[in-house]
Amino acid sequence: MSIFRGSGVAIVTPMHDNGEVDYEQFGRLIEFQIEKGTDAIIVCGTTGESSTLTHEEHLDVIRYCIERVAGRIPVVAGTGSNCTETAIFLSKEAQEAGADGLLLVSPYYNKATQNGLYAHFKAVADSVKLPVLLYNVPSRTGCNILPETVVRLCSDVENIVGVKEASGNISQIAHLAAIGSGKVDIYSGNDDQIVPIMSLGGIGVISVLANVAPAQTHAICQSYLEGSCQESTRLQLEAMELCNALFCEVNPIPVKKALSLMGLSSEALRMPLTRMEPANVQRLETAMKNYGIL
Repeated sequence: MSIFRGSGVAIVTPMHDNGEVDYEQFGRLIEFQIEKGTDAIIVCGTTGESSTLTHEEHLDVIRYCIERVAGRIPVVAGTGSNCTETAIFLSKEAQEAGADGLLLVSPYYNKATQNGLYAHFKAVADSVKLPVLLYNVPSRTGCNILPETVVRLCSDVENIVGVKEASGNISQIAHLAAIGSGKVDIYSGNDDQIVPIMSLGGIGVISVLANVAPAQTHAICQSYLEGSCQESTRLQLEAMELCNALFCEVNPIPVKKALSLMGLSSEALRMPLTRMEPANVQRLETAMKNYGIL
């Protein structure tokens, strides 16, 4: 069974200006997401700045999110690492905390072979009982999980159930859908490709856009799932300017700025990420106004 269908928000981790996690604001963002119809929360992913959280902070953020959500929607914990033992440790702790599923990014920097990726993901998944989503984002990791490897993992490992596909390569995703034979839950990892990927059999998105437009992102997915493909396409195209603006600098710099413009959260980031360039702020503000959220 799928962990969720529809719009899962890759939620930011709010921070104070001194870099400490702002749990009060995090709680408000979680409530905002649930109120606006988000179908799942993905915590401590790329957008959550997991790469600069200590292991203790990483697990504290996951635990807080699970406790605050309190079973109202699924919580998927990002527990991937370029070290297999670290990923196993984080995954076991997230399971103990009550996560509904795990998101495992491909090992970054190491640039493992496809056999290495298979061994890594199998070892982590075998250490827990939770359903696992792979996360393919070669632009960040330098490593592409090929469709054949995804299908092999979903076939051989009972609790590996799908993939967040953020390669941007529609041809590769179409090939994955063709050879997956219904064995692989495919989620768009790019907000500008929700409808294209769902048209290939995808069942939703793990979204940056949903941080600032949760109801609208949910509607894109729900319309498609209900068979209203034309309406889903219309909503996707309406969001394109904002989708592009949210990635005019490296994620999550723009989305944190967008949340601050909406009065929902601080734009504070951890180094080496820095605040948005003024020209790009203007572009983001314009896109938000055109989309009707500012």
